[in-house]
Order: sequence, then C-alpha cells, then structure tokens
Amino acid sequence: KGIRGRIAEKMAQSAQTTAAFTLTTEADAAALVAWRESLRRTAGQGGRVPTFNDLLIRLLTCALKEHPALNARLEEGEIRRYQQINLGVAVDTERGLLVPVLRNAGQLTLAQIAERTAQLIERARSGQLSPDEMSGGTFTITNLGMFETDAFTPIINIPEVAILGVGRIRERVVAREGQICVRPTVVLSLTVDHRAVDGAPAARFLQRLKQLIEEPLLAL
Repeated sequence: KGIRGRIAEKMAQSAQTTAAFTLTTEADAAALVAWRESLRRTAGQGGRVPTFNDLLIRLLTCALKEHPALNARLEEGEIRRYQQINLGVAVDTERGLLVPVLRNAGQLTLAQIAERTAQLIERARSGQLSPDEMSGGTFTITNLGMFETDAFTPIINIPEVAILGVGRIRERVVAREGQICVRPTVVLSLTVDHRAVDGAPAARFLQRLKQLIEEPLLAL
C-alpha cells in the first residue's frame, strides 16, 4: 500500500517491459578523492562541501551531453531524447525509495548541484516533495556506496532508458604501469534499456564517464 505499493508496481513494470542489460566498469577514484579534499580545504569553516555524489553528478552531466542517447525516455513506442538533463537522484527514506529530480542539471555549477541536491534530499526525507519534483526525469543515479556496497544491478526508472549505479570508493590492490599498488577505486554499473540504446553506445558512454572520473579536469 501507499509508497511501497507504488514502488512495487513501477519496479515490476520496469522488469517486465524493458529489455535491460547492465555494464560495469571500475574507475580509479584517486583524482575524485583529491578533488573533494581540495574543496574541503577551501570551503572554510561551516561551508558546504560537495559530496562524492555531487561530484559524480557534475561529471555525469558532462558525459550525458556528449552521449545524448542515454538522456532519453521511451514513451508510447517513441524514443525521445532531451537536451535538458533532468537528473533523478535516488534517495533512501523511512517511507521507501524516492527519486526527486534535479532539473536542468547540465547548466548548474558544482555549488548549485550540491545546494539543490541537499535540498531535494531533505525534502524527500521529510515527506515534503511535490509530485512535480518527482516527475520528468531523463536519467537517474543511485548510490549505495555509503552502505559498503561495491556493485549492484540498478533497475531502470521507466520511462527513462538508463540508470547509473555507484558503489563505494574503496582502496584496492591494482596493477598500474607495471607496478602493484593500492588505489582508491569505484565500481560503476550502468543498466540500459536495449530497446532504446545498443550495447556499444552504452559502453562508450560508460567509458567516457570513467575517463572523466579519472581525469576530472577534462570536464572542468
């Protein structure tokens, strides 16, 4: 009943109607960690420090601009691509999973992303979101890293055609330039509706996002 019933109905519909497949990749997160630490040092006492999710949203919008096939909705048998990026942000609440929409995310600065996302999360958890704030998304990001989850298979938030799942940033032993070392890494899981997007374009998008995470200056 209530929100749980609506979540159940929509997730079942997504599983039954989409031709979903998931791609995963692992990105070196050292530059991402350093970026956030730099922002922490310059924020000053009491200043808002963007979360890792805020940083990823900023990079994600850059990748979506370059790969508009992922910034789309499939409605009434028609694939509709959008220039404006309305990014759904999955939020865990006591009432269940809610997905408020960060509108026109591609035109926002990092500071604006951090401020507006924090406001949406607060409104979601306090039960104050309006229906308009949860509609019209063109892509969704869901992050379970705070729960020590490395990777998972996110379910598409229909009628969108793709969703990005983000795991925790974790130090791992990796081979780098022929040497064994320890690096912070993050696993990205991209679930896509094959009816709207083929595997190769989806893989190129995920590859580009990985590049931006490893070299954020490419986006800035």
